Amino acid sequence: MKLLFTIDRKDYNESWAHSKRPSIRAVIFKGDKLAMVYSVRDGYYKFPGGGMEEGEDQRSTLIREVREEVGLNVIPSSIKEFGEVVELRKSNIFENTVFEQESFYYFCETEDSVSEQHLDDYEARAGFELRFVTIQDAITANQSADAEFLIRETRVLRLLADL
Repeated sequence: MKLLFTIDRKDYNESWAHSKRPSIRAVIFKGDKLAMVYSVRDGYYKFPGGGMEEGEDQRSTLIREVREEVGLNVIPSSIKEFGEVVELRKSNIFENTVFEQESFYYFCETEDSVSEQHLDDYEARAGFELRFVTIQDAITANQSADAEFLIRETRVLRLLADL
């Protein structure tokens, strides 16, 4: 998969061990709008997706995460690579470790019906819900929200706006 960009905070020592976390994210267009996860509590938009579980491949993770977070069913034959984003920063969990977040973005289509979400506790507390939004409206909302991962999500939105 092609590398879209890297975000490197350079707040770590180059000799430290790396801890990787691969995550899969969906880019779902419905006409001129994107299907996005909206946090009612915090007022931001993010792409549906999340971390791979033991034994899962990227496609399976994409299908599961989209169904859980926004209640949409991905059409497997529609899945196409968009690109990867790598983020490097000092780990908040492990001492003397570089946290390497790998985010793999895929274009996909979904069935029209929406089913029930299956949210983790933190997702439910954030008030995650499905919203269809223009790229510019998502960028505008994310600029006023305060979360580190939104730098990545907003940069991906800008790349999509230029397609």
